[in-house]
Amino acid sequence: MHEVALCQSLVDIIRDQQRARGFKRARRVFVEVGVLGHVDPHALSFAFDVEAQGSPAEGAELVIEEIEGRAWCMDCSELVTVMRRGDPCPGCGGFGMIVEQGDELRLKELEVV
Repeated sequence: MHEVALCQSLVDIIRDQQRARGFKRARRVFVEVGVLGHVDPHALSFAFDVEAQGSPAEGAELVIEEIEGRAWCMDCSELVTVMRRGDPCPGCGGFGMIVEQGDELRLKELEVV
């Protein structure tokens, strides 16, 4: 379950921001999770609650925005929506695709007090 390691990194970033900006604690943590990134949002949420204990993120709400997968198909020269890595192009059925979006995990915003 790599979500635990991801949440450890999120909490580390929040601690760094707390030191740099002097806030008391995070109330909400907004993250973007790409559907192609093999991150389970439910597992991420659970792991965040566990990893946030004793940190400035303890009790914070984790708000997860899922980002759709987009890839450039080299066979039909189209930007297409994909649901999973390895799926064929929905337009031409080809497999020559380059992922453009959907494999990211990004801390987008912190709401702090």
